[in-house]
Amino acid sequence: MAGEMHAARDMGQVRDVVVIGGSAGAVEGVLRLAERLPAHLAASLFLTIHLSPTAPSVLPRILERHGPLRSRHPLDGEAVEPGVIYVAPPDHHLLVRGEQVRVVRGPPENGHRPAIDSLFRSASVACAARVIAVVLSGNLDDGAAGLRAVADAGGVAIVQEPRGAVYPSMPKHALAAVPEAEALSLHDIAARIADLVGTPVPNAGA
Repeated sequence: MAGEMHAARDMGQVRDVVVIGGSAGAVEGVLRLAERLPAHLAASLFLTIHLSPTAPSVLPRILERHGPLRSRHPLDGEAVEPGVIYVAPPDHHLLVRGEQVRVVRGPPENGHRPAIDSLFRSASVACAARVIAVVLSGNLDDGAAGLRAVADAGGVAIVQEPRGAVYPSMPKHALAAVPEAEALSLHDIAARIADLVGTPVPNAGA
């Protein structure tokens, strides 16, 4: 499966990269997504949530208890694998660079480190239309510009329906930046990700 996945990535023909961002109220949403994603999801997932920069994070462990996918804080430069949720470590940006994960302590963006925009923008540059980007509950507007970058690169933009978000500001800003984004409930987001993963990228190879 891994060899087939990397071959598909090299050809750039299928959607196989999922980036997810959120802030206040997003942890519960991420856990609900993890519960509903299939065990053999043929994609790599990257997650940035605004958490305390000084407190240890046990989010990967919690994600593994709630769903079938593996999860971890990645090491800088490690190779991307399918079926793994890579979680941004505290006080570090999580980035996608080709087929590697980058974990860097660059300057804060939008007042945050890790920043959602940094993750989304890096994925749009590295993987273009292979990307599925999801903005969840949170305050302010981190993720809106990054979601726009993903959409402009041909990727799929998904936003948690603001009425269902604990903190709707971030989803509202994302929808303002990307009006064509799909606004879905958490339940429907998980199903939509599962449906999209592995589908051909429009005009791939054209």
